[in-house]
Amino acid sequence: MNISGNLRRVRVLGIDPAAAGPTGYGIVEAEGRACRVLHYGALRVGEKRKESVGAALEAVHTLICDLIQKFSPNVVAVESIFSALNVKTALRLAEVRGVVLLAASQHQLEVFSYAPREIKASVGGYGNADKRQMQIMVRALLAMSETPEPADAADALAVALCHLQADESRRRFGAASSPNAGGIIPRTNSARTAAATPITSSRISPLR
Repeated sequence: MNISGNLRRVRVLGIDPAAAGPTGYGIVEAEGRACRVLHYGALRVGEKRKESVGAALEAVHTLICDLIQKFSPNVVAVESIFSALNVKTALRLAEVRGVVLLAASQHQLEVFSYAPREIKASVGGYGNADKRQMQIMVRALLAMSETPEPADAADALAVALCHLQADESRRRFGAASSPNAGGIIPRTNSARTAAATPITSSRISPLR
C-alpha cells in the first residue's frame, strides 16, 4: 500500500468494539508500500466482570491504554455503530466505543471511525462480506502465515487496513475532510472520514 510518495511510517491501532462478545484489537504498521502486523487479539471479559458494566468497560479501557503505551500507534481507527442494531445493543456498543475514544484522547491520539460496510468494501471488496471472508482477505493482504483468530481480531486488523487505505486516498487526492462522528480529537486536530476504495494485493506487501 503506497501511503505517500516517500517512506512515511504509520502505525495504526484498529479496534472492533463489541457489545457483548470479545473486543478485537490489531496493530498494523505501514512503511511505503509495505505493511506488517505487530500484534492482534481479542479481549474476553470474565463472567464476574460481565456482571458489572463498569468493570467490563474498565477492562477495555485498561487494554487500550496498555496497547497504546506498548506499541505507540500514531492513530486509532475504530468501527462505528451499525445503525440497524437494536437500541439496547447500540447503547452498549456506544459505551464500549466511548471508553476507546477516552483512552485515545488521554494519550493525545487522533481517532477515525469507519462504518462496517465501508471496512468490508475496502478490505474485502464487498460490503456484505462475512467474517470468514474478511479473515481470509486480511491474511492475504498482510501476508500472514496463519488465519487471524478469533474473527474479532481479524475485524480489528481490517479496521486498521481500512484506515490506511482511506488515509492514502486523502493524501493522494487531497480529499476534503469532514467531522468524524463519534471521534474525540485532542487539541487542534480534527477527525476525518473518506470513502473506502477496495484494497488489492498489488498495492500492499509484507514489511520484513
